[in-house]
Amino acid sequence: MSALPPLLLPALAFLLPLAALSGWFYGRRSSERSRRAGVSELSSSYFRGLNYLLNEQPDKAIEVFLKLAEFTRDTMETHLALGNLFRRRGEVDRAIRVHQQLIARPNLNNEEKTVALLELGEDYMRAGLLDRAETLFSDLVAMDAHVPSALRHLIGIYQHEKDWNKAIDHARRLEKITGESEGPTIAQFHCELSEQARAARDFSAAHAHLENAFVCQPECVRAYIVLGHLEMQQGNLEAAAQAFERVATLDVDYVPEVLTPLLDCYARLGQMQRAERFLVDIIERSQGVSPVIALAKLYSGTRGEAAAIEFLTRQLRQRPSVRGLMTLIGASLDNSRGDARENLLILQDLTRKLIEGQAMYRCSQCGFGAKAHHWQCPSCKTWGSVRPIHGVAGE
Repeated sequence: MSALPPLLLPALAFLLPLAALSGWFYGRRSSERSRRAGVSELSSSYFRGLNYLLNEQPDKAIEVFLKLAEFTRDTMETHLALGNLFRRRGEVDRAIRVHQQLIARPNLNNEEKTVALLELGEDYMRAGLLDRAETLFSDLVAMDAHVPSALRHLIGIYQHEKDWNKAIDHARRLEKITGESEGPTIAQFHCELSEQARAARDFSAAHAHLENAFVCQPECVRAYIVLGHLEMQQGNLEAAAQAFERVATLDVDYVPEVLTPLLDCYARLGQMQRAERFLVDIIERSQGVSPVIALAKLYSGTRGEAAAIEFLTRQLRQRPSVRGLMTLIGASLDNSRGDARENLLILQDLTRKLIEGQAMYRCSQCGFGAKAHHWQCPSCKTWGSVRPIHGVAGE
């Protein structure tokens, strides 16, 4: 081969890098076009799946999304969101199918698989398959994966099953892992155990559980209420009265829950002046109508019906209440005759219908309304959040 002319050497030195650069550029463009084509295909599939959802064809949407999972692991979050959507809509079977398909994928790493297991456990809980959910969450705890979430779900399962001892054990484990106190919740579990023991007349065990409740939460209102009933059941009326009075000191909103047994204690102890002092103090400290009605009934026996009606009328001007009005109508009926009595009976019936079906308590967390008090909200499962509703038709 003959040597290149000297004049061509500089040009060749310039053209060779340019050729290499051009080859790299066109190769990149080709790769970019391929990548864009793949992205375009994925985007088209996504939109097709979303279109199925919007047209109420969830089965076809699931098929599209599951096929997408075969091409890229980036759809993991999409599938988790899809399963969560189905669970929230109550389509638990579809949620289970999505999460089971994810778990079966061979290319999942451990972190992704445990996330899918956690979601599947929630599906089982929503479907009422608590034994399966318990197994999954227990496995996650054993694998040291998503332990706080798994423990919270296990605690929820044991609460549902009223297995309070297991709930306590897992709540204590949760405390150690998160460093956050579960004392108020554990105190509620001990109160549940105390109530069970009291119903079985195992007074020693009932007191022991209350002591544990006070250790977990020294100012546990519910524990004092249970203690009052327990002492009363054992005939310790003074101790019962003191426990109920302590409730009023800690949280005046719970006075309606202890008013009847407390007044019974006062009556059996022959301490009605103490009862009057207590009610007067509570009326000054709260806007509730229950102590007003109770004091009016007490005045009816000690000062006469006219004094009771005058007191109740004065109070109702300051704190209008349908329940208070019903009490006033009832007190006025005995002294009414003819048309006046008939009118009062009509008013009594109207006021009764006005509050029938009305929620008397409301959860401060989720807004759930109830006619009776619940220590655990039936809706959001929060403890101690259900409180009396104050107002004309409430407390």
